[in-house]
Amino acid sequence: MAAHKTYRLDLALQGGGSHGAFTWGVLDALLEDGSYEFEGISGTSAGAMNAVALAAGFAEAKTEGMSEAEAHKARCELARQKLHTFWWEVGKIGTLLAASPAAFAAQLMPWLRPVLAPAQSNPFDINPLRRILNNIVDFDLIASLQEAPWMPQLFICATCVRTGKAEIFTNCNVSSQAVMASACLPMLYQAVEIDGEQYWDGGYAGNPVLYPLIYQTPATDILLVQINPIAIENMPKTMDEIQDRANQITFNAGLLMELRAIRFVTRLVEEQKLDTSRYRKVFLHQIDGGAKLMGYGSDSKVKSDWSFLQQLFEQGREAGQQWLKTDAKHLGKKNTMAKIID
Repeated sequence: MAAHKTYRLDLALQGGGSHGAFTWGVLDALLEDGSYEFEGISGTSAGAMNAVALAAGFAEAKTEGMSEAEAHKARCELARQKLHTFWWEVGKIGTLLAASPAAFAAQLMPWLRPVLAPAQSNPFDINPLRRILNNIVDFDLIASLQEAPWMPQLFICATCVRTGKAEIFTNCNVSSQAVMASACLPMLYQAVEIDGEQYWDGGYAGNPVLYPLIYQTPATDILLVQINPIAIENMPKTMDEIQDRANQITFNAGLLMELRAIRFVTRLVEEQKLDTSRYRKVFLHQIDGGAKLMGYGSDSKVKSDWSFLQQLFEQGREAGQQWLKTDAKHLGKKNTMAKIID
């Protein structure tokens, strides 16, 4: 493991169902390297689950009597374990379902969705992810440590059904309910109620949101782990392909708007047209899993058997290691994000 350094880095983690295992692989590579302090982590849906699992590792690590470098290493290692445990539990459920009659029922879901609302098709609102999260993540401990200088600040995005606006849950109020809200696809699950408000998937409002990272953390570098493709090569033809592309466009819209705003402010800062005591230059970086995962098809986003998750993990880990070799050296110096906006 590399010597402990103080490279400050914000993470922006997209959602995309089981494809979030790719992000797990990226995070595993970064945590194993150990050279980065994660000031803020913005996550939506599967990105939110990865974010809270990582934060749980940092919160629960026993570091009494350790040096700063040893403590950071211990936190990174426990975060790796937490992420592995989360996805292992998801994979156990997925493997069982793949070998059961439920797999056949899942194939019928596209036919049922236009007819049955979640309250009809899933009246008891069963979602095993909530149990997994509660078993792995001590949300109260995360809240109690929100002021610790080494604790990542969480920004979990959900969409308020009533207002259509993003609701950002932070360390002080994040919970398994908030994460479930961030991952609540309205065609599959009933809206998640928190303090009297109903929430749907955060991807409708921001996948993920970037502005809390800019306004509420001191880091000047943001690494986007992208698992939804921006551009595609082949036009969608089947109904499944059309629906999948429509979802990709919808869930990338907020991100693209924020990237344009960041680029505009950055240009004004460079041209010395803004007060640099109030505005700072932000460097954007990217690990693009969208292109790598596009070949799997939309159905793979709900495929969660362990062998498939491991495959995605290895691809993400390889991508993370490649980023560490080629782009990490540019932190604090220049953007390395590919041009994805005009």
